[in-house]
Amino acid sequence: MTRVAVVTGGASGMGEATCHELGKRGHAVAVLDLNGAAAQRVSEELRAEGVTAFAAAVDVSDRSAVEEAFAKVRTELGPVHILVTSAGVVDFAPFTDITVGAWQRLIDVNLTGTFHCCQVAVPDMLKAGWGRIVMISSSSAQRGSPGMAHYAASKGALLSLTRSLAREYGLSGITVNNIPPSAIETPMQHAGQVAGHLPSNEQMAASVPVGHLGTGDDIAAAVGFLCSDEAGFITGQTLGVNGGSVM
Repeated sequence: MTRVAVVTGGASGMGEATCHELGKRGHAVAVLDLNGAAAQRVSEELRAEGVTAFAAAVDVSDRSAVEEAFAKVRTELGPVHILVTSAGVVDFAPFTDITVGAWQRLIDVNLTGTFHCCQVAVPDMLKAGWGRIVMISSSSAQRGSPGMAHYAASKGALLSLTRSLAREYGLSGITVNNIPPSAIETPMQHAGQVAGHLPSNEQMAASVPVGHLGTGDDIAAAVGFLCSDEAGFITGQTLGVNGGSVM
């Protein structure tokens, strides 16, 4: 059955891979990203693959912008049935050097941005009596990350939000799950490596039991399953896609 899927942060990395995965599964896909040009590129690639797609530039930390983007999605594609919140930002700093502004920015995008998108999408799902929400958090939320306390805190809150929404909307046919990636090769990871904040791919892979880093496609495959009818009895869960890395 064709449904409308919204993917935030859909123009790169795990979000981009998720857009393609959901398109392959027959869904119409709305690519939302702060980078409007990149979102348009992904939507054009999807359409070339035969997928009904739409792109919009949006800052998920801006509630009015989120509402406007979702309104456009409804006009172009229809009511939203699937939401994947992959939009996020990262920052590195010793705890005592984290500024109030840096703290607030990560909370605004990673946590409040997810809140905005979920709150705007849920009414469509309630009306349909069916919905799938997958939040992309981080293994940093589970194990803690020195030098990234603000990032880990913003992602950790998503674990609680996932469980709360799963319990609140289970009887309404809506499932809510969480994927905390680890050891996944992404543009965000590369930027951290270039800045000297993260170890090399080889060093990271050496600590992964399967012996190599994951890709956006690995995350997308898990998202695709969690958004399917077959995953209807799975909700409130945190699914580690991490090559066996210890949390």
